[in-house]
Formats: sequence, structure tokens, C-alpha cells
Amino acid sequence: MPELFLNPKPFQLRRIRSFVLRTGRVTAGQQRALDELWPRFGVNFSNHQLNLDELFSRNAPRMIEIGFGTGEALAAFAQAHPDMDCLGIEVHRAGVGHLLLQLETLSISTVRISSHDAVEVLTYQIPDASIDAIHIFFPDPWHKTRHHKRRLIQPAFADVMARVMKPEAALRLATDWQDYAEHIHTILDNHPEFTNIAGKNGVVARPDHRPMTRFERRGHRLGHGVWDMEYRRY
Repeated sequence: MPELFLNPKPFQLRRIRSFVLRTGRVTAGQQRALDELWPRFGVNFSNHQLNLDELFSRNAPRMIEIGFGTGEALAAFAQAHPDMDCLGIEVHRAGVGHLLLQLETLSISTVRISSHDAVEVLTYQIPDASIDAIHIFFPDPWHKTRHHKRRLIQPAFADVMARVMKPEAALRLATDWQDYAEHIHTILDNHPEFTNIAGKNGVVARPDHRPMTRFERRGHRLGHGVWDMEYRRY
């Protein structure tokens, strides 16, 4: 697998990033997947737009999941929607390795993986009006006020997402921080190219395509809330 995070100067979009690259434990199985399966499923970063038909060897509807973690939601979605192509973006090696193992075990061929900053991937590699759905589930809330500038959902990134999404494409998000949900509403409810399908400041029920994580189940037991949101790009 190539370097997990490439940051050549020509591609620097901003200095503030929405993540901190942690050195987590990679199991032997995950490392084997990174070594053997990345050439099949991996998408290296460059400043050139991807030809998505060539990447997936077909023309089909496309979904991007940003920050897929260990990949359970992405693998479940791909398995349930074989008619769609899926691009997962995750910077952490262990999560990438975990998803690669799932793709192998479940014989899923419709997923590709990028291990680079999602802002730069969408800005440089994704063609205009080419994406039918974007999923962002439980992004880092950066709950301290001084860190809010690190949150992924910002006006500039909303512009980037709007550019790559087709008209009427779906943007689906979830967070377990009410303050972040309010932050998302402030930005997206007031963006000229997004419409909240639940109305201003509205939320939706957890969709079937988003499996509940063990952390979410624990949060429910402790009385923590989860805010699911869905927007359309118009």
C-alpha cells in the first residue's frame, strides 16, 4: 500500500484538517489485506480527476462515504445495493485494512477505497455532477469551541460537495453530538444548493442502510442522542 497520507505542496487546500492521523494497531490480517488487496481496491491520490467508469469498469450510480471507520456501514450498503458503485474514504490504516477484509469475505467488487484527506479527494479527483449520494456518519465532533474550525462540515466543503453531486443527489449525515447537529444545520440549511428533506433544523429516522454500531447501542443505553439528517442537492 502506498503512503497513507500524501501531502505534496501543490495539493495543499488548507492547513486546518478535520482529522488527526493516529497510529493505531494494525492486526496481522489487516496488514495482509493492505499488502495484497490494496492494488485491487485502492485508489491512489493525485491532482487528476478520476475516470469513474474506468475505475469501476462500468457506468452506474455512485456513492461516496467519507470517514468510514471500520467500514461496516459501507460494506452493508454495497452488499444491499449491488447496482451502485461505492468509494470509501478513510485515512486510518486499521480501518482500511478492516474494510478490505470485509470486501474479500463478502465477495464485494463494487467498492474502491481512498486513504487520503476527503476534502482534497473531492476537490481534485471527483468530476462535477458525478455522485448520486454522499454519506458522512459520525465525523469527529471536535467538541471544544476552539476546535470547531477543524470540523469537516464547513461552508467551503459544502460547496465542494455540491459541485460533485448530481441534481437531487442525497447527502446523509449522522452525529451523536447535538452541538455538531446544530452546526450542520446552520451550514447546510442555509446553503443555496442543499435542501433539508425534514425541513429547517429537521432530522430523520435512522435509515435502514446505516447499521447501528456498538458504540451507538451503548450510547442509547446511556441515554445519548443520535441525529440523522438528509439533504438533497438542488
